[in-house]
Amino acid sequence: MAAAPAGPAQQTRNLVLIGHGMVGHRLLEALAERGALAGPDGGPGWRAVVLGEEDVPAYDRVHLSSVFTGTEPADLALPALDDGLVDLRLGDPAEQIDTAARTVTTTSGAVVPYDALVMATGSYPFVPPIPGADAAGCFTYRTLYDVDALTSYVRTQDGVRTGVVIGGGLLGLEAAGALRTLGAATHVVEFAPRLMPLQVDDGGAAALRATIESMGVAVHTGVGAAEVDVDADGRVRSLKLSDGTRIPADLVVFSAGVRPRDRLAREAGLAVGDRGGVAVDEHCRTSDPYVYAVGECAQTCDGRVYGLVAPGYQMAEVVADRLAGPGGSEFTGADTSTKLKLLGADVASFGDPFADEPRATEIVFSDGREGVYKKLLLGPDGQLLGGILVGDAEAYGSLRPHAGRQLPAPPEAFLLPASDGAGRLPGAEALADDAVVCSCHNVTKGAVRDAITEHGLTDVGGVKRCTKAGTGCGGCLNTLQAVLDAAGVEKPRGLCEHFPDRGRAELYELIRTEHIRSFTELMERYGKVDAGAPLGAVSGCTVCKPVVANVLGTLAPELGLRHVLEGEQATLQDSNDLFLANLQKDGTYSVVPRVPGGEITAEQLIVIGEVARDHGLYSKITGGQRIDLFGARKDELPAIWRRLIAAGFESGQAYGKSLRTVKSCVGSKFCRFGQGDSVQLAIDLELRYRGLRAPHKFKGGVSGCLRECAEARGKDIGVIATAGGWNLYVCGNGGTTPRHADLLASDLSTAELFALIDRFLMYYIRTGERLERTSAWLERLGGTGGGIEHLREVLVEDSLGICAELEAQMERHVAAYRDEWQAVLDDPAALERFAPHVDGVEFLEPGRGRAAVLADGTEAALFKDAAGAVYAVGNRDPFSGADVMANGIMGTRAGVPVVASPMHKQEFDLRTGVCLDDPSVSLPLLTVPEVPRARD
Repeated sequence: MAAAPAGPAQQTRNLVLIGHGMVGHRLLEALAERGALAGPDGGPGWRAVVLGEEDVPAYDRVHLSSVFTGTEPADLALPALDDGLVDLRLGDPAEQIDTAARTVTTTSGAVVPYDALVMATGSYPFVPPIPGADAAGCFTYRTLYDVDALTSYVRTQDGVRTGVVIGGGLLGLEAAGALRTLGAATHVVEFAPRLMPLQVDDGGAAALRATIESMGVAVHTGVGAAEVDVDADGRVRSLKLSDGTRIPADLVVFSAGVRPRDRLAREAGLAVGDRGGVAVDEHCRTSDPYVYAVGECAQTCDGRVYGLVAPGYQMAEVVADRLAGPGGSEFTGADTSTKLKLLGADVASFGDPFADEPRATEIVFSDGREGVYKKLLLGPDGQLLGGILVGDAEAYGSLRPHAGRQLPAPPEAFLLPASDGAGRLPGAEALADDAVVCSCHNVTKGAVRDAITEHGLTDVGGVKRCTKAGTGCGGCLNTLQAVLDAAGVEKPRGLCEHFPDRGRAELYELIRTEHIRSFTELMERYGKVDAGAPLGAVSGCTVCKPVVANVLGTLAPELGLRHVLEGEQATLQDSNDLFLANLQKDGTYSVVPRVPGGEITAEQLIVIGEVARDHGLYSKITGGQRIDLFGARKDELPAIWRRLIAAGFESGQAYGKSLRTVKSCVGSKFCRFGQGDSVQLAIDLELRYRGLRAPHKFKGGVSGCLRECAEARGKDIGVIATAGGWNLYVCGNGGTTPRHADLLASDLSTAELFALIDRFLMYYIRTGERLERTSAWLERLGGTGGGIEHLREVLVEDSLGICAELEAQMERHVAAYRDEWQAVLDDPAALERFAPHVDGVEFLEPGRGRAAVLADGTEAALFKDAAGAVYAVGNRDPFSGADVMANGIMGTRAGVPVVASPMHKQEFDLRTGVCLDDPSVSLPLLTVPEVPRARD
């Protein structure tokens, strides 16, 4: 047998790549990184010809479902290689391989010779052979074409209301999420007895199912699809299941697994696996030494076909090594760990959670109320074999690199909420240098640490650029930050480059004690002016502006300020505070009226229903005992507010770093165990502290007895009724790192309770840092024990002599409160900002962006600096696909005028459109006409 082509080419040789998906594209990148591709003028190296079936270049299939929520298909495109390195032939796939002649014939009849051939043909969706599977309204879910076909069908066919997804695995649940996004009632049918049978066990599947069903998705497990019924026009009418059940349906999506695309290999006489897949050895070489196979089309030497992108990337690296150098690397198996968010539920698995080890020990934490399930599987010697996390995957980044190793801490440290016996998760110092922290690109902790040292990296963005870690699924980002921390990278003491020596607490004290009434005044007196910034540049950034806006909002009664959107304050606000609503991933907003204590009248419920119906909003009852309305455009918000205010509602301030809700049980009003009127106390607390801006959001809960039905000890402020009065617990929270609150004082009267909460909140507001929850604040004060004792000394014993001052400040806040929705409706200048587009550049406010429609129909984001210079860029955020850039914060970064995306805060140079966080991405730079045209 002739030797397989390997090593650096001393002359130009022909490489043919069949397939241009993510894995094929990674192979080309790896060859380019190794300098193994011949340039456009020839010379040593591989001349690469790519035969792609689709008519678009490689794109990110992992995030395919984002197209349903507004992402443009072009935004999924993978970075192109330099011109001339690759001969990319799209829409002309390979039809035949002649291994004897070493040629590939395409569907157009072109014959392409090769010295080495790489098959990266991927897989195809399995459609079960049932009657009606080819009817109109039946789809697969695999490509951009599939997404376009499905979307077009829903939008153009009348009466498409219900969809069924056949398959409850990863792709099936993604498809179910897509149907929900399209507005269809959704069913999921899974032949196995549980959802995601390859990734989670029965306990994890039960938690996942409960979460999915709570979102209105019907789940059918343990049954298969038997027949697609059609109407007289041949369109889907219903789906018959194997147990005889019929589900009325208007469309069916097949997502019941995939099969390797190995037809070309079979017909060419190459060896294939018994269950499909081109058989390859440890070098990803097929039975023909000149042909390789990578990705989902290959059956690797361990007998498996891998359906995840990370193993495919590893195979691409192995082949690149073989073609570019000595080829010493091997692929003998891969880590199939994965972390996803499916239909809003976090799901992660790592290692081998189903290991057949008779002496293995399972350690399980389950919370049915919260939909959380966590399992670790330990070997007989204590090594971590694998694990499953559903509902709370925060520990994934800490656990996955330890698979196959001893855990550095007791298992409960990784599973239990912080105050239930678990300590802080072990940091990156507990990881060995050869531990893989990014499985997508097979990057070890040692490689990350070396890059930090060699390149002087100080943040995760730098690590991503230098190592590619974190650029795949993103599941390792927390671990990368931990490696940075363990490497001794010092976090800046200050807030940002504009206030490098002062944090939030120091700025708060300066503003309070020196009566500073504006961001401009604060910058002039204490800020750092950007060297080299253009004349008139708007100083500040996406970090310091919202912080100062928050502080000014808190101190408004002391400073004589009226409204958070008055004057210059509007230019400081992030999108949520600017429009007094929560920005969602598609660029629309959610509206959350206040429902104090969860108490609501029948008439108010009717009004909320009517508003949701009339504006086409999605409504959801939250765990905070109120109703969220999703999908409102910003120009709809004032009209929605008017109707809600007329019914007795006000802003619930779900958008701000402020009080969210005070949850309550029914207490002594109805409950036979109630010892206190928890509902009324919750109402009084919520009305007292509404609108109070703090370093981070905070929540409350009131339980009428020790049965704790309101889960008050999971809140920042928790109150529990006792026979002797009220017990006050503080600094608890739920979320990704749950923590039970600590008891601050017991058996308080109602007056004593309010006074102590006044002190607690005002002290937190004075001393907390940016985005610091009360639980983290307590840890910084000294953690359980030291921290709570400090609070008792200051707030109960008045060791600093400030209690009366804190109470008086709270009284001024209560007296000055005004509903922010109503304040906008009463202010024409503030109300005008909610118009969808600005009429002309003369109406722009310095430092605040507005959307405009240019004469050619392009939607632009316009920004004006203090000197009157106007910048124009495209309004579409290239990362999310939402038209929101005009709502971003304008400022400077290292002297460069920038706008920060309101979605995920990536900053773009307004002069060039280039993203400063990822230079491969940019906004279109537009010409500013004298008077933009307003959209009708």
